[in-house]
Amino acid sequence: MKSIKCFRLHAEAILPSYSHDTDAGMDLFSCEEVVLSPGEWKKIGCGFQLEIPPGYLGAVAPRSGLAYKNGVTVLNSWGVIDSGYRGEICVILINHGYNVIVLPKQSRIAQFIVLPFEKVNLVESSTSLAESDRGQNGFGSTGI
Repeated sequence: MKSIKCFRLHAEAILPSYSHDTDAGMDLFSCEEVVLSPGEWKKIGCGFQLEIPPGYLGAVAPRSGLAYKNGVTVLNSWGVIDSGYRGEICVILINHGYNVIVLPKQSRIAQFIVLPFEKVNLVESSTSLAESDRGQNGFGSTGI
């Protein structure tokens, strides 16, 4: 298991943690009470910083229970945290539901997944691209 250095910015901040040994994502916790009216979104601080190593990224993903039960999800899902970022980890939540949602301070608001990535070099071609079975079919071309 890879170790990543983190720094708590607020004494009451809960650092990310896995709920189960087999979980891919760690829970992210709010560092403040969250009140969202229907259609409203807010940036919510989690109260800590990370030192993600080069070649990795942090992915902020929604929590399925929060989305299913309340219509609350991550607005820019999934959010990317680059290895060079050293600011506070935050989550942009949006309320797609019909009711005002109140989440107490230290609520689980999202998931955090660390993923390796490979940088690529895009090379402009002077000829059209090779054909594929799919071609240009997209945006629902395989059905609903």
